[in-house]
Amino acid sequence: MRILVVEDEPKLAEVLRTYLQAAGYDVCCVGDGLAVMPLLERWKPDLVLLDLMLPGRDGLDVCRDIRASGSIPVIMVTARTEEIDRLLGLELGADDYICKPYSPREVVARVKAVLRRSAPPAPAGDRKASGLEIDEDAWMARLDGVLLDLTPVEFRLLALLASQPGRIFSRDQVLDGLYDDHRVVTDRTVDSHVKNLRRKLAAVRPDADLIRAVYGVGYRLDLAGDVGASP
Repeated sequence: MRILVVEDEPKLAEVLRTYLQAAGYDVCCVGDGLAVMPLLERWKPDLVLLDLMLPGRDGLDVCRDIRASGSIPVIMVTARTEEIDRLLGLELGADDYICKPYSPREVVARVKAVLRRSAPPAPAGDRKASGLEIDEDAWMARLDGVLLDLTPVEFRLLALLASQPGRIFSRDQVLDGLYDDHRVVTDRTVDSHVKNLRRKLAAVRPDADLIRAVYGVGYRLDLAGDVGASP
């Protein structure tokens, strides 16, 4: 997904770029408020990380234009912490508001949270047509009508992969979907969860391999369930 970072402090913009790219995002940085809307039209980001104090145009004016042009999520960033600015930013339609100084890790966590909230749910019909039904409110999953006995981590893993069947999720993206407390988890732990989930799915469809491991990249859910084992 694409993140547009609007920040006029080059060092800070580069730090944000580094952290966001490490989290798997495609990042573009711009430091002038006048350059935002033309870039928005040309590059079409999935989220805008928008500093309030900008040369050229104020961030609040830019936010108004972004909101008028569509529903792209906006996280406002500023060193101005007065309550009126905070309320005004949210009234303009900002999806979140971060005050400087901040931790880059916090910014990444906020970006992920806003993108999760703004992402359209996977069509229920597609899941049912494939035999997979996921009820995230009730924390229940069924495959071909069979209730799956999943741990909370396995349920979140299945829900993540099923949110975009066929998409390859990197290990970092899987970790972000499984844990929201920034705990240190090894690749071996992720592989273990995938192995256990694959085993439970295979108990319902013994001849199908629904979770595919893409060597050196990550995992994807193959709802067609082609016969064969993944590495």
